[in-house]
Amino acid sequence: MNLKRVSINTALPQKPKGRILIIYTGGTFGMTYDNEGVLIPFDFSLILEHLPTLKTLALELTVVSFETPIDSSNMIPEHWQVLAKIIYQNYETHDGFVVLHGTDTMAYTASALSFMLEGLSKPVIFTGAQLPITEARSDARENLITALDFASAVKDGRPQVPEVCIYFDYELLRGNRSKKVESMQFDAFDSGNYPPLAKAGVKMDYNYSLIRSVPSNTKLNLRTNIEPNVAIVKLFPGLQPSIIESIILSPGLKAVILETYGSGNAPTSEPLLNALKRAIDKGIIVLNISQCSGGMVTQGRYETSRELLRIGVIGGADMTTEAAVTKLMLLMGEYGTEKAKQLLPLSLAGELTES
Repeated sequence: MNLKRVSINTALPQKPKGRILIIYTGGTFGMTYDNEGVLIPFDFSLILEHLPTLKTLALELTVVSFETPIDSSNMIPEHWQVLAKIIYQNYETHDGFVVLHGTDTMAYTASALSFMLEGLSKPVIFTGAQLPITEARSDARENLITALDFASAVKDGRPQVPEVCIYFDYELLRGNRSKKVESMQFDAFDSGNYPPLAKAGVKMDYNYSLIRSVPSNTKLNLRTNIEPNVAIVKLFPGLQPSIIESIILSPGLKAVILETYGSGNAPTSEPLLNALKRAIDKGIIVLNISQCSGGMVTQGRYETSRELLRIGVIGGADMTTEAAVTKLMLLMGEYGTEKAKQLLPLSLAGELTES
């Protein structure tokens, strides 16, 4: 993939307080209108003209842009690989990273990178906007300024948030705990099962007990092998077992995320259970994730989930669907099905609460 690179030193003539790499993938954030009113990609070499307050951060910025910006609806695992490699290749020379990304699939990409960047000890902050940066009421300016602030923040010489996060509407959320919940308001993201890592008010209010603690000398390992043959089946009243069977027994399928009710409950119908059992017997992973935005899967708590546990369905605890999808893809791509089954119930990047 072709990339464009722009260097901007907002600290001159003083020494910069840190070096941050900004990666622009596409999305509403970096769009502007041409003379005919058509949205076109923003020229980041002009960023200081639109956002002069960047100078107050006194940072040395490098902006890497996808030559052809991508609407996040078109984001695919190959783009995750590109992003992870860019961060890996620039890891030693930068103090933190900000990824500008469309909001629709941001939670998927943030979750994926949390697993691909094993041993991460520097901030990777995802942000975006609901309105283009050139709009008068755009949320892009505040989101970018504060994301850069979080990406460069240090305490006692160490990054304050050494993990993959999403920053939106004054809240810093763990990336692999986040979901997009709003398309018309500025508070686009929520992490129902995990409180914000920090809030941006008059001052930055960090919740240090929630932030992952990583030794500063931890070696970063890049994991990029992905198994994309994963499906999601969302249960609803009246869903026919024959339809489920047609999905989970598709040729090449490696894993199924079963979005169940409440704390992991599903119909006790024999045809449904038989279809799931046949899939499991074929070596297909079936992972139980709740449709609820809060709470967690506890298989066996009710009779309606006891049979899932008996036939070998794996409980997904309080993982989001976004985290479950990307974790499955990475684990199966890196380690294969059997090792993936062992690692799925474990918290690898803070994505679930272990019982």
